[in-house]
Amino acid sequence: MAHLAEQFPLAPIDDHLVHQTPDPVRVAWSTDPRFYERYWNVFHDDVGDLVLAVGGSFYPNLDAAEAYVIANYRGRQRCVRAFRRLGADRMDLRVGPIRPTIVEGLRRWHHTLEPNEWGVSFELDWVDAKRQVYNASYGSLRDGSPAGGQRHVTAGFEGFGHVTGWVQVGDVRVEWPAGAARGTRDRHWGIGRGVGGPAMHPGRTVKAGWKGGNWIWFDDFAVWGRTVLYDFGDPRPAAGRVVRVERRLRFEKNTKIFVEGVLDYTFDDDQKRQVHFERLGFQTVYMRCGMYGGTPDKDIHHGQYAGPDLVEGDEYDVTDEAVRARLSGLNEHHCRITCGAQVTTGILQPLEPDAYEACARGEPGWSFL
Repeated sequence: MAHLAEQFPLAPIDDHLVHQTPDPVRVAWSTDPRFYERYWNVFHDDVGDLVLAVGGSFYPNLDAAEAYVIANYRGRQRCVRAFRRLGADRMDLRVGPIRPTIVEGLRRWHHTLEPNEWGVSFELDWVDAKRQVYNASYGSLRDGSPAGGQRHVTAGFEGFGHVTGWVQVGDVRVEWPAGAARGTRDRHWGIGRGVGGPAMHPGRTVKAGWKGGNWIWFDDFAVWGRTVLYDFGDPRPAAGRVVRVERRLRFEKNTKIFVEGVLDYTFDDDQKRQVHFERLGFQTVYMRCGMYGGTPDKDIHHGQYAGPDLVEGDEYDVTDEAVRARLSGLNEHHCRITCGAQVTTGILQPLEPDAYEACARGEPGWSFL
């Protein structure tokens, strides 16, 4: 790989016929240090034993790459985080023991986590099952920091899919044959909310996420946030939209962490669906361990670590209320989900305690169950 450094700004991807500007692909269109490329996934079974969050980000203007894996097996959460210099090859997604591979763009990934001292590893194959749709979200000019900066934009696509393979957690090996596990993912890029931590967002409090995240997949429809996704080949338009959501939620008394909820959706074709979410035991992935809002021990935010290559991790018993309270923030709750006669599992992601406070204030569309 040494020859790549002497060929800057060229990189292996420049040999592909993919350019959209006169710049090499390695050169980002924006000089903003918060510019990023990110993948994110949640994989889970349908019984409530194991849920995984997997993600990684590149920051070309910071020459930084990071990745994380968070695994919650029956209430015990283990996390591995890795950091390195980004370097020349933007097609190399490996960061420490976390080693995803794009097998077929928009269809297939292979995810590897090599054995490590935190006792979690896996070999998993992902296959997309829903038609992805490009979208972009633009902030207002007021969102720029410092004042007068260009408005922020994050673009990309989302989807749902099937997962097969195995996961090793401590002494337990979990096999996921076809039909045993599913999940959701996104691929986003742009100016990242919260990248670099508070130092890169002067005068602003940047939330780790939004308080209304939900990812559900039934036979006849799937909802990713406010987008309604359909199967490949479905004759309906590329995607639909959720135009209204009424939420009634119940929380743990002391931690204000979600337990149960009923969401009433109205789609842009006037269909209405009522969906019941029930958290499966303590099967929540606490995303602070993935740098959303700062890690619990060192308060490392996305794009903030600037030291030598590093692999670190942690382990928590999230059946302990005090532990849950410490880790809570952006939380991915593995839920049993019911809509009419259909029953499945999926993910609800409230930003906590913001979701609780929205219900307490009686914000439009938010109330207690």
